[in-house]
Amino acid sequence: MAIFLYRLGRGAFRRRRWVMLSWAAVLAVVGFGALNAGEAPEDSDSMPGIEAQQAFDLINEQFPGAEAEGASARIVFVAPDGQKVTAAENRAAVDALVAGVADGPQVAGVTNPFDGPGVSKDASTAYATVTYEVKDDDVTDASKEELEGAIEEVRDTGLTVEAGGGVLETESAAGLGEVIGVGIAAVVLLITFGSLAAAGLPLLTAIVGVAISLSSIIALTTVFGLSSTTGELAMMLGLAVGIDYSLFVVSRYREERAKGHDPQEAAGLALGTAGSAVVFAGLTVVIALAGLSVVGVPMLTKIGLGSAGAVVVGVLIALTMVPALLGFWPNAVLARRDRKGTPPVRGGLPGSLRRRESSGPAEGAGSGGSRWARFVLRRPLPVLLVSVAGLGALAMPVTDLRLGMPGDEAKPTSATERRAYDALADGFGPGFNGPLTVVVDARQADDPRGAVTVVSEKLAGTEGVAAVSPAEFNEAEDTAVLSATPSTAPTSEQTKDLVHTIRGERPAAEAATGATFEVTGTTALNIDVGQKMQNALVPYLSVVLGLAFLLLLLVFRSVLVPLKAALGFLLSVLASLGLVVTVFQQGHGAGLFGVEQTGPIMSMMPIFLVGIVFGLAMDYQVFLVSRIREAHVHGESPGQAIVSGFRQSAKVVAVAAVIMMGVFGGFMTGGESIVKMVGFGLATAVLFDAIVVRMVFVPAVLALLGKRAWWLPRWLDRLLPRVDVEGEALTRRTAALPAPAGDDRHDPVRV
Repeated sequence: MAIFLYRLGRGAFRRRRWVMLSWAAVLAVVGFGALNAGEAPEDSDSMPGIEAQQAFDLINEQFPGAEAEGASARIVFVAPDGQKVTAAENRAAVDALVAGVADGPQVAGVTNPFDGPGVSKDASTAYATVTYEVKDDDVTDASKEELEGAIEEVRDTGLTVEAGGGVLETESAAGLGEVIGVGIAAVVLLITFGSLAAAGLPLLTAIVGVAISLSSIIALTTVFGLSSTTGELAMMLGLAVGIDYSLFVVSRYREERAKGHDPQEAAGLALGTAGSAVVFAGLTVVIALAGLSVVGVPMLTKIGLGSAGAVVVGVLIALTMVPALLGFWPNAVLARRDRKGTPPVRGGLPGSLRRRESSGPAEGAGSGGSRWARFVLRRPLPVLLVSVAGLGALAMPVTDLRLGMPGDEAKPTSATERRAYDALADGFGPGFNGPLTVVVDARQADDPRGAVTVVSEKLAGTEGVAAVSPAEFNEAEDTAVLSATPSTAPTSEQTKDLVHTIRGERPAAEAATGATFEVTGTTALNIDVGQKMQNALVPYLSVVLGLAFLLLLLVFRSVLVPLKAALGFLLSVLASLGLVVTVFQQGHGAGLFGVEQTGPIMSMMPIFLVGIVFGLAMDYQVFLVSRIREAHVHGESPGQAIVSGFRQSAKVVAVAAVIMMGVFGGFMTGGESIVKMVGFGLATAVLFDAIVVRMVFVPAVLALLGKRAWWLPRWLDRLLPRVDVEGEALTRRTAALPAPAGDDRHDPVRV
């Protein structure tokens, strides 16, 4: 692989114009497709293999057209303190809104709160439901404006009026995630490289990669049903890995130039070495993300495949566009001190680089990375214990992990949906916002109506059920739908227990009546999804850890190094997930991160976190440990190899980690709640994995193991295929051939 990438790097450097034109053509094609694509659909709630989904399918089967119901808006009225909404003046204002909205465009009907159970017991709160003839996305702006105008008129009377439902749903703030991430990356790269070109090149290539990935996702929106969440998460991950992968190649290019190689040769060597790490790291991310499809959640599958596609684009750009751009500006990416005396010709070495090549070691000798490695070598056991104890303590809250899906209660109080949610909870009880839908299948019962009555009475008598609505039958009158309102909030543990209790009564009801029933609704669906994700977490984590072990066994040809890497990855993931639980579920420090309402952790968050962090961990693992192994293979002692590896790689890994943390953390400034939570989780995971695990845990373990770290049974060594990630074959081949004279005619390896 190293020889192939070496040739690819030199070829892209030499044929840079064709490479750039090819990428420009790709961007133009996918951009045209994006401009002509349809609107992104909402995230699908379909979830095969759970009871809530089966019950929903039964409703659609027995109640044709139920799924095709139009959009709706729930208008909530709250009387001023000391007043009742049933007072003559307040009632007149509500009646006027109901009458006015009923005649509005696209409106199918309006329920008057005074004609049914729409008024709270203390008469402080009431609600009216407006239904439309069309879906949420098809409600026109004129219809929305008329409804908003009617609401404002009622507010002028002194009533507090809020709106829930999908019709007037406020869009989440877009946030400044991309801008913040790019800004942080630019500052870090400029400080690190001391060159505007070196700082700008990874940013430019990452932005191009994100543009191609996002345009592709938008273009395929209607074909594969990709939602806006898929695009936003793919953009977040594509931007982070795109900068990092380009950073690795540019950093190695500068290092090869410092060793005295001409620009084209340096580009080939950079791709043959760092490019191998990029390919391997990108492959692991793609495998982990694509593996999300085995969980059986359509939305998670789409997010995983969309993000995997963004990573593939980032890898391809790092392997082709980066060396092509280096061909246009071979000396501009060098530090200012290295550009002094640079000849204006394309080939040749800057004078300062020639002097450094002949006078001493490459840049990085005596660096902070090597000093830190020596510190760890002197105290490996205490350093190891501190790192493990710290990450273990942060991981403890994982034992309290609760999974679910947030609703309007998780929105900021500035949103009218959140205020409507709170008003209904205060007026009608906390469970009013999350009713359970019970579908009774009485097709096998002797007396269907009698069976439904028995089930309804059992529901009403269940502890934790506040109210049960009258049954609605289908045309055949053998299937009915009931609504059971819990006495507790939709995301509370008591409501979860209530759902399990109701389902536990099913065998007795079936034995007594011959009818069976299933529980669905948004609340039950979220509970089932959370349970499915929790059950899938351990098997998926086991698969990822097993995959990590096999891949690293193949790359490093060692048994203990991949075992150490898997344990370190597990520590960083659990610590990050523990911190997510601490902030987003338990509420400690939530205000610092703009989290107004705590609750269960998003159902898909743990598995998605594991999938992405696995790839990122392998990224840093390969880039750092491969340099340590390279030094050891070339004859250095285990301890000195650690120092050499850190001298060459520690700064680049640290810079890459800071950039990724900035990109992921920037996405917490806005967007969907799932994006904010994932951004926080990924930022902390990168912090723990790159800084704590790779910089502390890894050198401490390697120092304690010594030569045993690279042990591999002979029989296994013969069985394993050789994957040259460190570029050993390239080093041997170039060392055996005459040194290049700075002219393409003397290239040791022809492209």
